[in-house]
Amino acid sequence: MSELDQSAYARQLVGDVLATAEAERTTTPEAFTARVLEELEEAGVVSNTYTAYHRSHGLEVHGYGAGEDSGRLDLFITDFRLSPLEDRLTKAQAESRFKRLLTFLRRCQNGLRQHIDESSDVYDMCDAVEKALTDVTQIRLFLLSNGVSTSTAPPPTEFESIPVVHEIWDLARLHRHATSGTLSEPIVVTFDPPLPCLSAPSTEADHSVALTVLPGDRLADLYAEHGTRLLELNVRSFLQTRGAVNKGIRESLLHSPGRFLAYNNGITATASQVEFAEGADGQHLGISRIHGLQIVNGGQTTASLHHAKKRDKADLSNVCVQMKLTVVSPERLMEIVPRISEYSNTQNKVTAVDFSSNHEFHVDVQRVTRSLWAPAVDGSGHETRWFYEKARGQYADALAELSAAGQKRFKTIWPTRQKFTKADLAKYAHSWDQLPFLVSRGAQKNFNEFMINLRRQPVHVDTAYCQRIIAKAILFRTADNIARDHDAGSYKSAITTYTVARLSLAVGKRIDLDEIWRRQQASEALTDALDDLCPRVMAAVTNPLRGTHVGEWAKQPACWEAVSRVRWSVPRALEAELLDLPLEDRPADDADEAGTAVAREAAARVPLQEWADIEHWARATRSLEPWQRQLLQVVGRRLNVNESVSETQAAQLLHVRSEAVRLGFAPAGSASVQ
Repeated sequence: MSELDQSAYARQLVGDVLATAEAERTTTPEAFTARVLEELEEAGVVSNTYTAYHRSHGLEVHGYGAGEDSGRLDLFITDFRLSPLEDRLTKAQAESRFKRLLTFLRRCQNGLRQHIDESSDVYDMCDAVEKALTDVTQIRLFLLSNGVSTSTAPPPTEFESIPVVHEIWDLARLHRHATSGTLSEPIVVTFDPPLPCLSAPSTEADHSVALTVLPGDRLADLYAEHGTRLLELNVRSFLQTRGAVNKGIRESLLHSPGRFLAYNNGITATASQVEFAEGADGQHLGISRIHGLQIVNGGQTTASLHHAKKRDKADLSNVCVQMKLTVVSPERLMEIVPRISEYSNTQNKVTAVDFSSNHEFHVDVQRVTRSLWAPAVDGSGHETRWFYEKARGQYADALAELSAAGQKRFKTIWPTRQKFTKADLAKYAHSWDQLPFLVSRGAQKNFNEFMINLRRQPVHVDTAYCQRIIAKAILFRTADNIARDHDAGSYKSAITTYTVARLSLAVGKRIDLDEIWRRQQASEALTDALDDLCPRVMAAVTNPLRGTHVGEWAKQPACWEAVSRVRWSVPRALEAELLDLPLEDRPADDADEAGTAVAREAAARVPLQEWADIEHWARATRSLEPWQRQLLQVVGRRLNVNESVSETQAAQLLHVRSEAVRLGFAPAGSASVQ
């Protein structure tokens, strides 16, 4: 990395944060904090993070995070500078900020929330931290800064016998993270004493292989420390903990720990470099350090060890796990690792296309979007393009290769505001598909669920699909700006996804996404409708069940059930713009694949006369929305003459039937629809 590269990144970072702070009418430290936490959560470094700023005598905090399974509590404090290259983040400054975080932690333990307004996000933060301290096994204090640190982070300490570690994410580290093209910094693990190993010679220059045995307790601790970062190159990482194999692993750990090595297939891992303890003759006697450790097969084994130790309090001292470790040259990493993972897997069927960045879906989305010219909307006749990042850092890498003049031309064609990532795409798609509780679980978990759904129902990526994904992006960002205007605060991301989902439900997905693409913006009627709907959604999301934190409430399907019941009528101006039927994301032939006709089969089991009865009842009582009555008329008649309907139409029809029954319609028969 050159100093010029880092300087350019520093200027760009300050510019982006200033623009975000101005657009969202927030402070620059808060905008910077939100940006960094989003990137770290997507990378798997942290999870379940929330921004909430509080400062008092001797204490300061900008946010917190609590891993669902990791047993960790994370606290964040920010040091943002308008001129980050002019002076350094000194050791004394860093220690002072960590001390303020510890003071906040101590005050929370002593009941700080009692002195905070219960309606504020700071109260939720204090309450969550206080509760977490009762069973947390590790505390991590993060200093987020766009300055360059002159020292390393302070050594580990303890808080009330709980281990405390410190992390500094300064300008240099953020720059490495943003431009490396990988999800996060390499994991380096030291073994003292060295792990005994058998090092096998290789005829290939780009890799070598070693066999070793890991203490189960150490592997569990590695997962506790690094979490899913250990599995970033695992093609099965989003399938972990879903198969029946975990049950068998758990039984072995609890009842036959000494036989685990015999019963379990072990793990397959890769590394960028391995340091060996050598004998007098230069032979490899043991592994002393591994650089860039990644578990590419055996994620279930690793996670099960961690859960058994944490949840079941299992003694893993007699557990050993075999490991095949392949050292791969960095330039061949993305080519070789998917094949290692595919060929070594024996637990569930998996193919190389599951490797996320190189998944055919993401390759196709990048290929199509990079060729699309978005219509000019400012009267200048100047068309632009949207930049899809299927791997982190592609936009920054493209800029780094250009001169100053070239960068200016590049940003004219691909404006920064028109960049979106894999995690963004999953967020836009799931909000539109009325899965806001998944979006609220964080970028990484939502993306994993998106990939699982993609495996179940592959989509055909073409021009129309990509234009509509971008239209969903425009819709989501419009809602996000509106949520900001309604002072959604630290819950803005949840309010936004729930607002889009509730709108999608209310209009039956009949918004003309193609028109949004052509206009490159939401219409006035659509914007006004979002503005009217947003505060109603906010009221439901920010009033959780008693004793439930708002952030946790938003992750639950029950929250979506509550929001879906929010009373709201589609304004006439928007109704006039809606399509008769929703646009389909998939071609008709794709929608007919096996396993996707569940709703159509259920709709077909409803007596044909009942659809007509619902339509007559709705018109007489005016109980349903106009679009729902129209759907009954159009799709109901298709069913009546034995014409085919899409899966989406059938699903919406069943939803209308359920809504009619809820509002008082009494079916003549007793058809069972499931």
